[in-house]
Amino acid sequence: MEIQLLPDERIDDLQRNGYRIIQNKNGFCFGMDAVLLSGFVCEGLSHTTASTKIIDLGTGTGIIPLLLRAKTNSRDLTGLEIQETSANMAQRSVDLNDLGEDVKIVLGDICKATEIFGKATFDVVTSNPPYMKPAGGLTNPEDAKAIARHEIKCTFADVASQAAALLKPQGKFFLVHRPERLAELMDTLRENKLEPKRLRMVHSFTDSQATMVLIEAAKGGNTFMKVEPPLIIYKSQGVYTDEILDIYNF
Repeated sequence: MEIQLLPDERIDDLQRNGYRIIQNKNGFCFGMDAVLLSGFVCEGLSHTTASTKIIDLGTGTGIIPLLLRAKTNSRDLTGLEIQETSANMAQRSVDLNDLGEDVKIVLGDICKATEIFGKATFDVVTSNPPYMKPAGGLTNPEDAKAIARHEIKCTFADVASQAAALLKPQGKFFLVHRPERLAELMDTLRENKLEPKRLRMVHSFTDSQATMVLIEAAKGGNTFMKVEPPLIIYKSQGVYTDEILDIYNF
């Protein structure tokens, strides 16, 4: 399908199924965290069917639904995004890949997700939420990058409570976040009856501190969590590890 690009937009190859995504070089482009989250989700989903319902909260330009459509059997994926510009870009990427029957982009507020979709309607919820607390010195709190990075439109507590409400019993919630907020993340998940089941730290190098944490939680799950070996991004400066290459499908 022919798609009209707006000024400063480009089309990037996702290296999966020939899928492509539209991004704005001056806006908030997806990063490695979204790609690693999609791989983590696939590892945690032992079996998906065409009817497995998946929703991504705060989908941005739709990267996670597109990757999960490429990597899973699900043909019922939804991306929820509050920023109209990002949602429009995500919808055009869906159209670009002729995935309109499988992936739906919805313009809306995470804090009102259950009002939009109803309770206990999804098997899987994913999110790459804003990592940082609101900063008093933000020049423009309404800037797309600021909203993507800072808890301006929603907090992690909002994301967790809506994920819990959207999930069916025993449904799974997958997220990527910052390690320095891990204690808060765990407390918030459990407050919302989302039991952490799997955790993996992400490090740039074997001897560096963790930069990301990947978490899988189950709605109403039993108390037991598997801590997986760390995921290392680089084996030397600028050289990806074999696992990262595999996740990226290089």
